[in-house]
Amino acid sequence: MQVTETLSQGLKREFKVVIPASDLAQRLDSQLAEMKEKVRINGFRPGKVPTAHLRRVYGRSVMAEVLQTAINEANRKIVEDNNLKLALEPKIDFPTDQAEVEAALAVSHLPTDKMTVFFNPMMLNTSGKLVLIDTGNGPNPSGAVGQLMSNMNAAGVEAKAVDMVVISHFHGDHINGLRLADSSLAFPNAEVKVPAAEWAFWMNDENMAKAPDAMKGAFANVRKAFDKMGDRLTQYEMDKDVAPGLTPFATHGHTPGHTSFALQSGKDRLIIQSDVTNNPALFLRNPGWHVMYDMNPQQAEATRRAFFDRAAADKTLIAGFHYPFPSLGYVEKDGANNFRLVPATWQTKI
Repeated sequence: MQVTETLSQGLKREFKVVIPASDLAQRLDSQLAEMKEKVRINGFRPGKVPTAHLRRVYGRSVMAEVLQTAINEANRKIVEDNNLKLALEPKIDFPTDQAEVEAALAVSHLPTDKMTVFFNPMMLNTSGKLVLIDTGNGPNPSGAVGQLMSNMNAAGVEAKAVDMVVISHFHGDHINGLRLADSSLAFPNAEVKVPAAEWAFWMNDENMAKAPDAMKGAFANVRKAFDKMGDRLTQYEMDKDVAPGLTPFATHGHTPGHTSFALQSGKDRLIIQSDVTNNPALFLRNPGWHVMYDMNPQQAEATRRAFFDRAAADKTLIAGFHYPFPSLGYVEKDGANNFRLVPATWQTKI
């Protein structure tokens, strides 16, 4: 059954509504209005890519503006935390001439005086567990970022329904969403899993004491984010499942314990790269360039090159936290030493 809703400026969206056959006849008329409300796209406006929307009704799915692909038992979707536009010079550390950076942006038909950074946490429904990988920037008065909660609400996913939060590394745009504005837990019923190597580095008092002044705030932020979590927080090791079908593996360099993930179900596989690279228009095409947040630039570059060599050879679907929405694509070689992203097709119907 298709439901068509007319939005502002004459835009229309069609929604696929799936209801158990045994209930269809008696429920169709009385529930149609409710269904249309439940799949309403909240806050959509022309020029802004809407986030994924998902509702669970009668144990099945109602889809609207869907970015969800079944990997057999594992369903995944991207929930935007929004994006941030940064002027190039104060925020980006390029080991190259500024003209080369501007040329790289121009090749991708992007503005040459700024870089847009995207933030895309991923949510999985695997074997009955609702798993969130990374949490975005957290509450932000400007509204430029920190939209995870509002986009989850628009998608019909309540924070209290999240069973597990898996953290890839401890930079603020990945952990600050663990807390609400009043410092209470954003996901009150979730266990929180963190990489053991990352925990060992950031929770080490000696590392904090000898850190440059510019880094001390990051250490303090980590401790604030994980304060008083008690037994709900556990550390995980590499190459052992943290959730059904979700296996972490080391991609160190961006941070000392930076972690990526392989999501496997049957023959299907997705690699969740986390922050192996930032915006691919610049850093996938030029893996030797760095954002200032790469804590060990040389190791981060070596990791990038090895990671994307393998991804290109295997033709594996990649999800990137800082890729443009829908943050999914395939990596191909672009010359001898560089790469490019072939974005996955955004499917509005499945």
